[in-house]
Amino acid sequence: MAKSEIVSRVAIYAVLMGAYAVIPTWFKLQNRLGILANVPADIHAALTLVLGWLLVFRTNTSYARWWEARTLWGSLINTMRNFSVKLVELIDAPNNDLAQIRRILKAFSWTLKDHLRDGASLEDSELFHDVAESPQHVPTFLIARIYEKLRDWKKNGRIDGYQLIVLDEDLRKFLEIVGGCERIRNTRIAKSYRTFARQCVFLYLATLPWGLVHEFSGWTVPLTAIISYFMLGMEIVAEHTEEPFGYEEDDLDLEALCRVIDSSVDEIFARGIAR
Repeated sequence: MAKSEIVSRVAIYAVLMGAYAVIPTWFKLQNRLGILANVPADIHAALTLVLGWLLVFRTNTSYARWWEARTLWGSLINTMRNFSVKLVELIDAPNNDLAQIRRILKAFSWTLKDHLRDGASLEDSELFHDVAESPQHVPTFLIARIYEKLRDWKKNGRIDGYQLIVLDEDLRKFLEIVGGCERIRNTRIAKSYRTFARQCVFLYLATLPWGLVHEFSGWTVPLTAIISYFMLGMEIVAEHTEEPFGYEEDDLDLEALCRVIDSSVDEIFARGIAR
């Protein structure tokens, strides 16, 4: 548990719930439950089923967002490789132009990472210190720079219309990936649903030990802690996984993915420039 911040936090909450369960246990041992003594313990069995459905839907929805983000970044890696291979193998371009596009492609993944977190700026990249403008949407600006290079190649006869269409397919995918990531970042699960799920978990756990104490007496404390651990764990993990582009342990390792892209692009372009 010490290796995981989230698991440690859930464990602390579970211990606190176990401490809270001492209260009804003490009342039970003192025969002071009063009107609560006649409350059937089976009520919580029914509530567990309903709450389980709610948490499963919450967790599945959050994980679907996380997995879609990972799929988009996997598609970005594949598209980078496809586009790089096409440029190197199909286009007879000057080495200077290829080197410039290689720098743009490598900068694209890192600026997309920053764009999905704190915001990207050309000032953060040493590759574009000579650019006078300051675009609001840096990933789109970088793709536009590649289109400018393709336009020059088309005018100079280095590529024909068919080759331009083939290259445009990958550039279009770049922008679609950016749009998909922005949709995940900017559209969270409905606030009312998140609030409703948290209220249900809170009310269930607040009444749980008072229902268990009739049947389990002193065992109510450990049972409450164990059940709370899993209930709270599902809610907290779902809350973290629905935002996959952050810095926490369950978020995507975007830095590692960017390094994979850098390695792939360098390898492909090095082979082309060497020729």
